[in-house]
Amino acid sequence: MGSGGSPIGLGADIGGSIRIPAFFNGVFGLKPSPGLVPSTGQFPTTETETAAMMLTIGPITRRAEDLIPVLRIIAGPDGIDPYTRSAQIGDPATVSIADTRILLSEESSFVQVSRELRAARLRAAEALERAGASVETVSLRSMRRALELYLAVLKLEAGVSVADLIVAEGSPAITLRSTLRRKGPHTRALRLLLMSEWMTGKLPQGQLRKAAAACRAFADELTAAIGDGVLLHPTHPRVAPRHGRTVGKPWLLTTTAVFNLAGLPVAQIPLGLNARGLPLGVQAAAGPDRDHVAVAVALELERAFGGWVAPPQA
Repeated sequence: MGSGGSPIGLGADIGGSIRIPAFFNGVFGLKPSPGLVPSTGQFPTTETETAAMMLTIGPITRRAEDLIPVLRIIAGPDGIDPYTRSAQIGDPATVSIADTRILLSEESSFVQVSRELRAARLRAAEALERAGASVETVSLRSMRRALELYLAVLKLEAGVSVADLIVAEGSPAITLRSTLRRKGPHTRALRLLLMSEWMTGKLPQGQLRKAAAACRAFADELTAAIGDGVLLHPTHPRVAPRHGRTVGKPWLLTTTAVFNLAGLPVAQIPLGLNARGLPLGVQAAAGPDRDHVAVAVALELERAFGGWVAPPQA
């Protein structure tokens, strides 16, 4: 899609798998509010209510104007997924940017976001301010615990593990020895993920349940902080890296996974290219079922920055 081969696509996002690829490719992505889109046919399935809150299917598009139409096509109960609900999807045209509060998150991560992405987010806020929006900064130090809470909730409540899936497909049982063996059948990335699952599984159940309760409190806190406004938050700490450079670095998911944890709709918005021709971008997160408000911000920033940039012709 970033290379212009397709105008729309679909993704499944449980920690950023719509928004991070969209960011790296300079296109738009929308992680919808939980429960809007059925996960029927998705593998693995959302077997618990927590998994259904955290994993959502949503559109990836070249143009911001296509996000809501695609969402309306795929949204709504299908009679199979028990966690899908009927909901009215709003119209971005009804949103007045001049009446919108724009929040800039600060002190939200132990991982430092690059200077160029911080500058791009500031330019986005200034563009919205020129359109009449009010801009303010909000301290969100509680976000620093997001990855810890996210991994604990996944282990405790979000259904089947990767190791279970591998065994279900006919592979031998996963053991610590097979996970550590470099010459085994698994890639380095998969070995690291399996090791992470194994280590999380050794945590006391009481500690995991405490983290799950903290997750619910965190979600309430973040939702209240955003209120009827829109939070501009980095999509990733750096622009698109070389292949394999993110392997074994789960903390890089924190900027995106935080919104899966809170169950909030969030759009990834391209903001042009840097000096090396790599896409810049930012996330716009809104309150529950305010997907159209996040998309309204995406439309305004597309007008200001040009949105998707066609790749140079060979």
